[in-house]
Amino acid sequence: MLEAARLGEAARGRTAPNPNVGCLIVKDGEVVGRGATAPGGRPHAEAVALADAGTKAKGATLYTTLEPCAHASERGPTCSTLIPEAGIARVVIGIKDPDPRTAGQGIKLLKAAGIEVKTGVGREFSKDSMSGYLSRVERGRPRITLKLALSIDGKIALPSGESKWITGEDARAHVHLERASSDMILVGRGTYMADQPKLDVRLPGLEQWSPRRALLTRGEAVKGWEILSSPKDVYRLHDVNDLLVEGGSATATAFLAADLVDRILIYRAPILVGEGKSSVGYIGLDAIADAHGRWKAGDGSRLGIDRLEVYERVRN
Repeated sequence: MLEAARLGEAARGRTAPNPNVGCLIVKDGEVVGRGATAPGGRPHAEAVALADAGTKAKGATLYTTLEPCAHASERGPTCSTLIPEAGIARVVIGIKDPDPRTAGQGIKLLKAAGIEVKTGVGREFSKDSMSGYLSRVERGRPRITLKLALSIDGKIALPSGESKWITGEDARAHVHLERASSDMILVGRGTYMADQPKLDVRLPGLEQWSPRRALLTRGEAVKGWEILSSPKDVYRLHDVNDLLVEGGSATATAFLAADLVDRILIYRAPILVGEGKSSVGYIGLDAIADAHGRWKAGDGSRLGIDRLEVYERVRN
């Protein structure tokens, strides 16, 4: 299931509004089929893995991070129909699909076809890999990641506004990987006017996965950019699973004050700026006690000369 989740994670940012599912087919201790949801959402991961396995699928066990779909679509057959037709003997599922069009119906169809079904295996792996899809279905909005490039003392720029480059090449390359794993990337009007950013993916082989661009502004529309007039407009992004917010300070503050940030990526450079521009302004907290318990530290890493710090919002 961990391997299935990794396959699904690799498809993040390319399948919305469909989930980025990962699937493995195993027979006699050997992996005979691998699949992930294809770009654009079809074919589904199970269909890809079944095609990869071919006749070896008969009598095998299929591992999938999400319950196989049960609702009809003009874009292809349901996976809960394809699986019995291929002769799969057992299905192991990470999590049930919260989409009301499936929501347990896929499991019922598999069991009715005589297939052994087990759910909840690798639940956390599966949830983590599809956190954007789950956020959109359950919360009505994308999972929102805030990216910040900071000095040791938490500054994003000199007093003049100069910020190129706070971090090194390895950290910037990692940001491009995050962009390639996002459906949409957003900046504020100030960043747009100051930097005219392209916000594309410039890693060899991944250029085609540049996300859609959005601008947080109450001003005029800009060609090639989608407009959000306030952070709350994320609730109308029905075809976006993962949204990456890249700044600047006013935009970061607006999303944090609205409590819409689910994950923070801090790229920390080993430099001191002193007087300069802070990363975040007032976000509505009036006591230190209110700040505790809201965030938990995730796995960080070394990126060349810089450090990546990951923080997840704690939500009930």
